[in-house]
Amino acid sequence: MSSLFDLSDRVALVTGSSRGIGSSLARALADAGATVVLNGINGERLKEAEAAMAADYAPGRVHSVAFDVTDGEAAGRSIAWIEEHVGPLEILVNNAGIQHRVPMLDLEVADWERVISTDLTSAFLVGREAARCMIPRGRGKIINICSVQTDLARPTIAPYVAAKGGLRNLTRAMTAEWAGSGLQVNGIAPGYIHTEMTQNLVDDEQFNAWILGR
Repeated sequence: MSSLFDLSDRVALVTGSSRGIGSSLARALADAGATVVLNGINGERLKEAEAAMAADYAPGRVHSVAFDVTDGEAAGRSIAWIEEHVGPLEILVNNAGIQHRVPMLDLEVADWERVISTDLTSAFLVGREAARCMIPRGRGKIINICSVQTDLARPTIAPYVAAKGGLRNLTRAMTAEWAGSGLQVNGIAPGYIHTEMTQNLVDDEQFNAWILGR
């Protein structure tokens, strides 16, 4: 268990946690003692991730629930399931996100809306359902995973930049409305991390030169 803080008996949901940053965040929470619920839209991959993680922790410490984070009704049903079968949800990490790289002049509206829905609207939908459970208890933590693109911008990722900038202000809006009820809401903006989603950038010599130049 982590010596920094103790999350024993706390239930945490991490969206988009079958791989990448979400998987690492879920493991860090479990290392601190939390009971973790993994989430993803691909049920088969999610179950594989649950089994792999569960092997490293005591029985009952790792669960999973597959649902589309852009579907508010599915989010509500899934959080209700967590409350009934795992325990009171006290920590939500809104991590789920996607990327679509194309110049804005070539960007299809459907792709714009898909990124905005997954990277921004989902945090509102899942966050609101979590808050419905947390507020009556007078406690709860919501962490929104933003990005270095929250405050910066680079070519070909306009919807991602817009979504992450919006997520920063959504974090502020959540705080303004829910802090008085005992909820703590924060945003974390990581830089470039080597994951499956950023593999194309890792392989892009021009992008690496751009990064090194800064």
